[in-house]
Amino acid sequence: MIGYVKGIVTHLFTDYCFVDVQGIGYRVFIPNSTRQKLAIGQPATLFTYLNVREDALTLHGFYTKEEYELFLSLISVAGIGPKVAAGVLSAITPQNFRSAVGANNAAMLTKLPGIGKKTAERIILELKDKIGITSTDFASTDSGQLSPDTTGLGNVMQEAILALAALGYNNAEITPVIKKVFERESKTQKELSVEQLIRFTLKEFGRR
Repeated sequence: MIGYVKGIVTHLFTDYCFVDVQGIGYRVFIPNSTRQKLAIGQPATLFTYLNVREDALTLHGFYTKEEYELFLSLISVAGIGPKVAAGVLSAITPQNFRSAVGANNAAMLTKLPGIGKKTAERIILELKDKIGITSTDFASTDSGQLSPDTTGLGNVMQEAILALAALGYNNAEITPVIKKVFERESKTQKELSVEQLIRFTLKEFGRR
């Protein structure tokens, strides 16, 4: 197996690039997140996965180890191949993907290309213990800030906060708004679900 490719990027296309390694040009399929970090004529090192099929050998490359490891996790799920996994990485950051999995947010996962409801449920079932962020396991966001501290909050608010963080909301604005919404809606709702709390909070933010 080819573990990584190190060379000069000679061409960039929509979903793949050419990397010159001592005179040999490798065609490497890449997600958009990796493509944005590459430049023609510049050196690059890509972590790679060689997909072997009866009719083709395809090389998939990733700029970061984090992307590479998420790709491997995704293709371990039944029904997800390299093309779908690369599409997921093009549509969402690894951090936000983990947040969605950790919050059991199947609705968000179904918005990703190639991911249906059943596949989203399988992803959560099979990957949550491996990559998902839980209420006691927070990681840094892409902005370098820590995910919201939900210590002392109920499970419904904890999961809703993680789901909203996965949607890209600023950490500082999530907690006070969600507390306000929870207190208001709890007066009229016998039992407020995570989905309802997210929906009401999005309305509060002025987004649907």
